[in-house]
Amino acid sequence: MREKQIRSAMPGRTMLARVGIILLAGTVISGAAGFGAFKMMVAAQDVSTLNEPLHSATIILDKNGKEASRISLNKVEPASFAELPDHLVQAVVAVEDKRFFEHDGADLRSITRAVYANLNAGSKAEGGSTITQQLAKNVFLSHEKTWTRKWNELLLAQKIETQYGKEKIFELYMNHIYFGEGAWGIKRAASVYFGKDVKQLTLAESALLAGIIKAPSALTPKKHPKEAKARRNVVLDLMKEQGRVDAEQYAAAIMEPIKLLEEKPDRTEAIRYPYYADEVIREATEVYGLSEEEVLHGGLRIYTALDPAMQQAVERAYANESLFPASANDQLIQSAAVLVDPRDGGIRALVGGRGETGFRSLNRATQMKRQPGSTIKPIAVYAPALEKGQQPGTIIVDEPVNFGGYSPKNADGQFHGAVTLYDALVHSYNVPAVKTLNEIGIETGMAYAEKFGLALTEGDRALGLALGGLQEGVSPLDMAEAFGTLASGGSRNPSYTITRIENEAGDVLASRAETAPVQAVSSETARTMTAMLEGVVREGTGRTAALEGRPVAGKTGTTQMPGTNGDGAKDNWFVGYTPQLSAAVWLGYDRSDAEHYLTTTSKAAAAVFRSIMTDALANEPVQAFPPVSGVPPVKLQPAKQLDEDKDERDDDEREAREWLKELEKHNKKREQEIEKFKKDVEKKRNEWKEKRGGKRNDND
Repeated sequence: MREKQIRSAMPGRTMLARVGIILLAGTVISGAAGFGAFKMMVAAQDVSTLNEPLHSATIILDKNGKEASRISLNKVEPASFAELPDHLVQAVVAVEDKRFFEHDGADLRSITRAVYANLNAGSKAEGGSTITQQLAKNVFLSHEKTWTRKWNELLLAQKIETQYGKEKIFELYMNHIYFGEGAWGIKRAASVYFGKDVKQLTLAESALLAGIIKAPSALTPKKHPKEAKARRNVVLDLMKEQGRVDAEQYAAAIMEPIKLLEEKPDRTEAIRYPYYADEVIREATEVYGLSEEEVLHGGLRIYTALDPAMQQAVERAYANESLFPASANDQLIQSAAVLVDPRDGGIRALVGGRGETGFRSLNRATQMKRQPGSTIKPIAVYAPALEKGQQPGTIIVDEPVNFGGYSPKNADGQFHGAVTLYDALVHSYNVPAVKTLNEIGIETGMAYAEKFGLALTEGDRALGLALGGLQEGVSPLDMAEAFGTLASGGSRNPSYTITRIENEAGDVLASRAETAPVQAVSSETARTMTAMLEGVVREGTGRTAALEGRPVAGKTGTTQMPGTNGDGAKDNWFVGYTPQLSAAVWLGYDRSDAEHYLTTTSKAAAAVFRSIMTDALANEPVQAFPPVSGVPPVKLQPAKQLDEDKDERDDDEREAREWLKELEKHNKKREQEIEKFKKDVEKKRNEWKEKRGGKRNDND
């Protein structure tokens, strides 16, 4: 079957005409000068390096210029085209590029559809990539979604097709791509997932691996078995529709259970600080335009904002199971945390998940989007309100309201009458927040949220914005950067990991450009907002986050789980800061449902925040926030006072438990006395009945 489909590349008029049509559109969009630059770049690119994969270790250096981590992947074990079973080739072609053996590197029909769809949507070039284009992108280009990269990809694909046959291109592709779980290349993937040589893969196993290519982190069967199986079945359906398998083969494969290798084979060398390294790789490809191949194998030296002491502090907290609520038997309660220096935006530390962490796994600190709950109130409601002239002492009535069918409720189910903005924030009352947003205007709230760095959608244009009801949500990194804006006096410094990238020869390939901070709010508003958020920690919902002898400002956030009568939560947040460090902590299940939701209060994330910040700031000087008029001053609690407070709470709990025990004893004694009294009465009645000759008087 395969031999009939393979034909040599056709570099003549057909290919040039097809690419010419596509590039004509690119010229219209990007300009003739840009097109000339594309051609020169491609002409200079030596595609023969595809035969010589780069395998030198890339070194990540910390903020002090010392080695922090080393990306040293095992050398890829190449598999020849002859080793690949036919059903594996058919599976990959079916799902990734069904006309691979027919086109000349660019599938005109797919690209035309993709360009037309993207132009209509007003977005950047996306979709329509052939296997050859994917190979070009992975090895030579960045992963940015721009027209420039797309045209470069097309031209490079043409050049690759002129120098390599279809079999070789497919072989190179299968040896270069990542399959998740540390498996680079198809040979390693077959070993990691099934403990087999690639020749031994079944049709169902081949379909599973072909399905992983699209999103290795999200579709790995070891962490996401349901999603992986669904994707495998999609591949099998495509193979049946395209005539690559018959009905009998399809029926057998679709019913085949997924049997993964239980024991772990030897993997790549463990990468230190894997989540931070992952964010460095993302930034290097998306911001600085390097290819993944260059970053992972190119022997680069990447200088970063990493603080090893702070990173280790976060990792120690995440290794402490007692800090986190008990999880369901079949799913771990997940969490993520980010530490950002608000003075320059440097990401000092981050951890993107709990439990076993595989390299390039889902990084919840940066890739995950969840609703922020009440942590958005300072950003989209109260800071804008202060900018508009309101004060911490401004009165707003907490009462039943109805805005066109929307009737927000407070978490405690009560209404508190006339309250100040300060009290409304400190105690996280929902109704005053919604009323305040309604007063200043939804447009104003959205505009300020975007100034703080939050990317909102048209669907967020509603009063639910005041309570964090966002369609797409935010990441912990987004929130740490936003709150860092308040810590830095109202100016937002965009977050980053990389300061400079050098090659093995010491040549600078890229460096961070100094950019002016974005002024989100005035310094006066930032100072006032900080003082109000100190109150949240001092006397409000964030008391659990208090640090010993150190000022801290912050806000709790919880999103409710539908169907739990307010007793369950999907997300739990605490975002806070000191003058020199902003941090965001999130907790929740990856997949929330009727059996998987949080039953803890907002104290859970605050407790993790306190542990992380106490450790991370242990060697940092204590700095104070500037005082603000109109807001109660903060009295720092020394360690002894915090201990006394804890002892007092423990004493109260012990007294309550003792009282309950005594009450239970008293009730039990009363029940015994009542039971004895009933028996005595019945005994007397029986005695009277006997005296009357068996007759019983109604008045007995």
